[in-house]
Amino acid sequence: MTIVRKTIPVGPLQCNCTIIGDPESGIGYVFDPGGNAEGILAIATELGFKIVGIIHTHAHLDHILAAGEIHQLTGAPIWLNHSDRFLWDTLEIQCRMWGIPYSPVPEPDHWIEDEQDLECGGYCIHTPGHTPGSTSFYFENSKLLIAGDTLFQGSVGRTDFEGGNAAALKKSIQQRLYKLDESAAVITGHGPETTIGREMRFNAFVRA
Repeated sequence: MTIVRKTIPVGPLQCNCTIIGDPESGIGYVFDPGGNAEGILAIATELGFKIVGIIHTHAHLDHILAAGEIHQLTGAPIWLNHSDRFLWDTLEIQCRMWGIPYSPVPEPDHWIEDEQDLECGGYCIHTPGHTPGSTSFYFENSKLLIAGDTLFQGSVGRTDFEGGNAAALKKSIQQRLYKLDESAAVITGHGPETTIGREMRFNAFVRA
């Protein structure tokens, strides 16, 4: 499948939200809608996509705040790894801690499994560490990885939040992500994109 994608920073913490779709079928997906539901859906419309899935790398508030509104407007199901259910259920508490207005989100419709295929042409890679349920999404034909807050340009996700595990994060990156094509582009949870090869060689926190 040939995919078209656009990534934009959204929400109070500028999470990278990615809209991906197949231009032939017109089917599209939203990854990590952390805010600005109307803007996200406007881009989907501009790209000619009907959103049929709302997919999350993990359940920290800055990656899920617009999920409820997009679900309400499109009817698209929400996907999450079950190990992050406890974070999903504490969204109101997370918002209070960060001083961010709370917008309720519905129950996830589907639970993501490791190595599960996605209808949009990619597959799921369970990469715990930043959170227990953190999941990355790899599109092999397009050499594209959506890494959430697992891997950043020159850095890695924090592990000092509830459920974080530094050893698990390092293992996820070295044994799962660094096994991917070195030329693959990496959409990080925040900040600029990078590549697998660049991080293998130069990441100050986890090298190959």
